Amino acid sequence: MMKMHKLALLLALLAAALAVSCSDAAGGAIRAPLTRADAGRGLTRRQLLRRMARRSKARAARLLSASGSSPASASAVLGKGQVIDTEYLVSFVVGTPPQPVQATLDTGSDLVWTQCQPCPSCYAQALPYYDPNLSATSAPLPCDAAACQQLDLSSCGARKWGNRTCVYTYSYGDRSVTTGRLDADTFTFDGDAGHAAVPGLAFGCGYFNNGLFSSNATGSGIAGFGRGALSLPSQLRVDNFSYCFTNVTGSTPSPILLGLPTSLYDSASGAVQTTRLIQSPANPTFYYLSLKSITVGSARLPAPESAFALRGNGSGGTIIDSGTSVTLLPPLVYGLLHDAFVSQVDLPVTNDEPLCFAVSSSSSGKKQQVPKLELQFDGATLDLPRENYVFEIEDGGQSNMCIAIMSSGGGMTIIGNYQQQNLHVLYDLAGNNLSFVPAHCDTV
Repeated sequence: MMKMHKLALLLALLAAALAVSCSDAAGGAIRAPLTRADAGRGLTRRQLLRRMARRSKARAARLLSASGSSPASASAVLGKGQVIDTEYLVSFVVGTPPQPVQATLDTGSDLVWTQCQPCPSCYAQALPYYDPNLSATSAPLPCDAAACQQLDLSSCGARKWGNRTCVYTYSYGDRSVTTGRLDADTFTFDGDAGHAAVPGLAFGCGYFNNGLFSSNATGSGIAGFGRGALSLPSQLRVDNFSYCFTNVTGSTPSPILLGLPTSLYDSASGAVQTTRLIQSPANPTFYYLSLKSITVGSARLPAPESAFALRGNGSGGTIIDSGTSVTLLPPLVYGLLHDAFVSQVDLPVTNDEPLCFAVSSSSSGKKQQVPKLELQFDGATLDLPRENYVFEIEDGGQSNMCIAIMSSGGGMTIIGNYQQQNLHVLYDLAGNNLSFVPAHCDTV
């Protein structure tokens, strides 16, 4: 059954690749589909929430470690031998003729890489490994190339690597590492007027990929969408990119778009909210926001603004992240939010993190009243709809209503993708702003 599933996936992606190879490059916005890792697995809602919580904690450990906000590691959170399932996989094709790639969408890193033939130390994946020898447009980059100079750790290859080729090592906060050769090739995506082929994009051809990677967790590799020079948005030289996450409990793909027109929000049905993006010299990859306060019901949490603020040493701060399931708050702030919900919801508490309440059988099938939740940013307010912070579970005759927010375990606040459902989120890279507006993401 597993072989048939892999064959069906490969045939579908190759069919898309063949369609792409017959098209000319087109201008306008570039589009790529996002598939949620848990889609189609037949998981119960209780299983989904547990997996979301587990992934979020591991992701927080990685981001906190990278930012210097906590010494914890994702491997310590998960336990030995376990892997992190990713949130979203983005699909595109690389090379001439095109070879399909599915990579983790990661706004918290920069390098784009995929596993490559020959693969001396690679994890198993459903798709064939990318083979640079089968692409007429593939070329190894020399160690004095501008892209190679952007890497924190690189060297000049010799012998099996190729003379004076750029050899990279790229590590993540969970201590996972990819090592390989920095190559350039043509990437092809969907476009507004057909298919867009972009030549000469730099990416890692990963030959040694070790750590918490797996096919389900990472796909073929990782697509960095951070603020650094090697990220996909930076290399495409687009002024912006956006995504619109469909319901995380469903299976409808979500769109990600790069290089959108200024008229993007002209047909928006709600008020467009805009807040500024903050840059950190210590952590230049992350998308920081200026979060000021949080309101539960009519009560503003008595947390100082400094609890959400970026510190001079690069620790703390508030980031928006595609790879974290649920929003994570510093322990002090989470405790205040927990207590605010407990005081305003007249139901028995069944779990403290995430906070869950037992719903009586007489209320089963009805939506339990819950205090509203707002995040106040500099110049913008995210008034979360109920489905973006309440997660309801009916299991074995017991109904629970859970608040899909947890503690980060450190000084950082992370805005997760559960809170971003059915919001069209625009990263305005040129204007250094982030905008969001309610949307039906399955129709974007």
